[in-house]
Order: sequence, then C-alpha cells, then structure tokens
Amino acid sequence: MAEEEFRVTPWEVSGKVDYDKLRREFGTGVIDDGMRERIKRICGELHPMLSRGFFFSQRDLKLVLDDYEAKKGFFLYTGRGPSGPMHIGHLVPLLFTKWLQDKFKVNLYIEITDDEKFLFKRELSWDDVGKHSIDNILDIAAVGFDPERTFIFRDSEYIGNAYQLMLKVAKKITFSTTRAVFGFENETNIGAIFYPAYQVVPTFFEKKRCLIPNAIDQDPYWRIQRDIAESLGYLKTAAIHSKFIPPLQGISGKMSASAPESAIWLTDDEKAVKKKIMKYAFSGGQPTVEEHRRLGGNTEIDVPYQWLSILFEPSDKKLRQIHDDYASGKLLTGEIKQILVDKINEFLKEHRERKKKAEKEIERYTRNGKLATEMWERTYE
Repeated sequence: MAEEEFRVTPWEVSGKVDYDKLRREFGTGVIDDGMRERIKRICGELHPMLSRGFFFSQRDLKLVLDDYEAKKGFFLYTGRGPSGPMHIGHLVPLLFTKWLQDKFKVNLYIEITDDEKFLFKRELSWDDVGKHSIDNILDIAAVGFDPERTFIFRDSEYIGNAYQLMLKVAKKITFSTTRAVFGFENETNIGAIFYPAYQVVPTFFEKKRCLIPNAIDQDPYWRIQRDIAESLGYLKTAAIHSKFIPPLQGISGKMSASAPESAIWLTDDEKAVKKKIMKYAFSGGQPTVEEHRRLGGNTEIDVPYQWLSILFEPSDKKLRQIHDDYASGKLLTGEIKQILVDKINEFLKEHRERKKKAEKEIERYTRNGKLATEMWERTYE
C-alpha cells in the first residue's frame, strides 16, 4: 500500500503527517528519554506535552540546557500571525512557552506578524489585520506570561527599531535561498519575499542563545537563521517543535482558520462547543453501542481522546483511566465527548476572565519599556 502523501509548509499542512519522516526530512533531532530526564531534573517536573511526546523534535536543545546550567542563560521567542480570531490550536505553543518561562525565569519576545498576514493573505485588508492584532494580543496576554520578562510587539509598529538589523539580515539571504526554502515563485509579491528577514530578527534580540517553541511547520525560518547567525556575530537559534493538534474531523492536517468547523474558537460559547464536539469530533468508537461494548474504541484515531491527551487532561492517572475505559468499551463515544466538552468549557471560561483582565494590563506587555530598552542596547552594542 502506498504511503499517504502529506505536505507541511509554514502556510499549509495537509494529509496525515508522518512525524518521524518529517523530522528526518527537516534534519531535526529527537527529544529522547535522556533529554526529558535532564529537563525534569532541572525543572522538577515535565510538562505533559513533553512527557507525552507532543513536543517531539528539537534543534540544539542540549546547548540551551548547557548554557542554562553554565549560568549563561537563554531567551525565548515565539509569535502569532493575526489572520483572524484565535482558536485552541493557536494557544498550544503559547501555553508551553509560558511553562518554559515559569521554570527557567527567562525573557520572552512575542512577534505579532501583522505585515506577514497582510502580504500573504490576499483577502485581508490592513484594517482587518489591525483588528485581529489587537484581539490576538489580548488572547496572548491572557495566557499569563510574566509581564516583567515579556515584550509583545507588532511588526508594523516596531519596524523603526528593527530596520537596521533587518537590513543586515536581508543582505545575507539570497532570493535563491528563500525560493528553495519557501517555494516563492515569480508571481510572489516582493513584500512576501522580503518578509523572512524580519522573522529572523528577534532571534538576535539578545546575545544569548534563543529558544523557539513552535509547531514544526515554522522550522524553515530557523534554517535560514542558522545559516547566517554566526556571520553576524550571534548564536544559531535553537528550537523545540510540537506536532499539530488534529482538527475535529480527523487526525490529518491541523485546525484551520479557513475551516471554522475544524476548530474550537476562543470565543465559542458553551452551546457552540458542545454542538461542535458532538457533531464534528471524529470518533474512534464503534458504529453501535453493542459493538463498542464488545470491541472498545480506538484512542489512536479518536479526536476527543487526542485533545484530552494533548491539552485538557493534565493528570496522567486520569488520562490512563479514560484510555482504558474507552479502549475496553466501558466508556462510550458520547461519554468521552462530554468529558471533553466539560473540560473545554471550563478552560474557555477561565481564559475569557483572564482576557478581560488583560485589557487593563496590556501595556505592561506591549510597552515594556525596560525590557525593550535593554533589548535595543544589547542588540546594537
């Protein structure tokens, strides 16, 4: 039987992703048991996304840990492209990034790539991107990052500060490189072709090593950075990659803003959440109750179970019980879906409360003068 084809780029994920094959194609390293044990020793525990293998791939993570233990430190960088409202999948790397910041007490820079979305999304107006940016920043702040160590910035607003360094980066990157890495064509607008230079810039905000937690589809940007960093007097960035939280309809691809029924949005109310999970969430259960009681459910393809294991059930003991009950047929499809509905609605309720508070505190992140000034001085010293 021929292998199912899949495609992974910074702008598209389709098909059933073979993560081992993808990691080999991208040339990234595994996160093995030894590395997980080392992180656990340093942090006192492992985040479930690490212990359960959702974050599975890395570049130079060992060097980050070496630097930390040698008291050299490191910093974090991640971002968000404001193409629309945020869904649960968008929060996954941010929640893990918060855990890293909490455990290692390091600075974090969050880039809001309003320019990228305007350039790459033909249907978006600049006003659209602006509205999405403001709303997305509030959702990001609601995650609860340390405001003393976090700076959230919009590309279009910070460009004056970044432009000098961006030009140095751009001068090092050829069109043939970006075409090979990103698949740019003659029809690609020149803004989109130039944009990768900006996404590289925050990896140089400090002279320390940068660690980027993100889904593996963003890795091409960091390959370019690693090619030019040392020639500019900086360290090659490190990265830790996650898999994709599957869309409601099945385990292929990822949640998409262009398919609203594939995701749970942060604005969905309790009724919408229940309707989506009950109607769309792909089940690994059997066609009838009788068959399910006899044969049990398949947790490998069951989306509610996958979502519980990735994000919504932090207790290994409780997750194991759900797994065993579902696999044995004791727990029915409707019951595991209801467990997920309850978990999501509680999660969204708490998130919305934090988002409302963030409206009053947002300038602590976006106008973090102390961190921004120190960053500027470090970058151009």
